[in-house]
Amino acid sequence: MGMESISELNDETVRNMSIAAVFSDFVGKINSIDFHRTDDLLVTASEDDSVRLYDIANAKLLKTTFHKKHGADRICFTHHPSSVVCSSRYNLDTPGVQPESLRYLSMYDNRCLRYFKGHKQRVVSLCMSPTNDSFMSGSLDHTVRMWDLRVNACQGILRLRGRPSVAYDQQGLVFAVAMEGGAIKLFDSRSYDKGPFDTFLVGGDTAEVCDIKFSNDGKSMLLTTTNNNIYVLDAYCGEKRCGFSLEPSPNVTVEATFTPDGQYVISGSGDGNLHAWNIDKRNEIGCWTSHIGVTSCLKWAPRRTMFVAASTVLTFWIPNPNPSKSSESAPLEPDSGAQPEQPISQ
Repeated sequence: MGMESISELNDETVRNMSIAAVFSDFVGKINSIDFHRTDDLLVTASEDDSVRLYDIANAKLLKTTFHKKHGADRICFTHHPSSVVCSSRYNLDTPGVQPESLRYLSMYDNRCLRYFKGHKQRVVSLCMSPTNDSFMSGSLDHTVRMWDLRVNACQGILRLRGRPSVAYDQQGLVFAVAMEGGAIKLFDSRSYDKGPFDTFLVGGDTAEVCDIKFSNDGKSMLLTTTNNNIYVLDAYCGEKRCGFSLEPSPNVTVEATFTPDGQYVISGSGDGNLHAWNIDKRNEIGCWTSHIGVTSCLKWAPRRTMFVAASTVLTFWIPNPNPSKSSESAPLEPDSGAQPEQPISQ
């Protein structure tokens, strides 16, 4: 696909990103996406109950599995390149039955390796520790739960207000929980039971945070709210470095992402465009039509000059080798690597 390993980014490189591959065989919205930390792999979970694994270096769909019993909502890779944790969409409110709200799945042989029970409502945030087998989930039942891939039972629980969003820093030493009223609480991963060691408030914005991310260097946090405001905070003191307001997107939560160097933010918007900002300069340096409507999922690849945007269609974006031909005129046609393999049902 002509994709390069990540190098030093600049305004021009980011501004010249354009669509290089399109996968349009989904039925319904793509709910979440995740890149593997070290391998060139992407996983998606969508409303058609599918979990799909992609080779991002060659823009190739490797495997599709369907999960009709539980559905596929939030998803994240474990450290193994063919294993994921996926949250369920169905059977979460059956009376007298504790729902199987999270599943540890092997994409290699389409097996469920473990069920995790505890959440009583839908999981809206999911994050794997970068250093060990721990992971966190935040749910509409107003709890954040700590888990270990090797154990069925929940390892810890935080009871909070509102819709919690969770994220580990890149060293796995600290995790953040965003909650009602613009409050961000920071916890020591090794002693979270002692409560948060710091709390930040995003002043003037009481909308719920629907997504939170740390930059790779751990110096910044990126917050996206349900009313499509985006904030970059200093991760040490909570000071607001910059903020951007986007067009509203009723019934769709947009996602924003850092570039790997932490110098830029890319985001979707309710107007169907994608926007890019230089954080230090606090100005917009790029705006493209997404070609796929409002993007519900957006992430930059950890080791590549590439990001992925998704709605009901999945698109791979890389630098345009001929910037004079902008993405405004790029045809939205499936890439030759976008042909699905035979799906497997579970």
